[in-house]
Amino acid sequence: MTLWDLVMKHTLRLGVCDLVFGLALLAGPAAAHHSFAMFDQTRTVTFRGTIKDFQWSNPHAVVWVVPEPQAGAAALPWTIELTSPGNLTRMGWTRHALKSGDRVDVEINPLRDGQHGGSLRKITVLDTGQVLTSSLQPTPAAKPAS
Repeated sequence: MTLWDLVMKHTLRLGVCDLVFGLALLAGPAAAHHSFAMFDQTRTVTFRGTIKDFQWSNPHAVVWVVPEPQAGAAALPWTIELTSPGNLTRMGWTRHALKSGDRVDVEINPLRDGQHGGSLRKITVLDTGQVLTSSLQPTPAAKPAS
């Protein structure tokens, strides 16, 4: 093997390693952030319920709400995703905005798969009348669920 062959083989090996490493770096941020595609932005669901828990953490705050029971139906908690605590703070929220036991009216974009969950649009604390919103995305006019 000549000196030229060794240099070219080494150069090719480094080029492939650089390419693989570069692609791995690009994939990290893409995997770390998900879209809102799992939520049906064309529909809204509204209900009255009670806060079970409120988690103020990155990457997204989450609130669990137990709806008021309907006749003959078990009241299962809904998992509702909000934006990040940093964004919520800029919109006037605090980590103490919602407390376990608060009675609330909730408006969400539901999960597309029909499970009990969604992306928060608006929540009203019934005892204080405080209205809090979470959506930072422009959304099309939502059609009420039937």
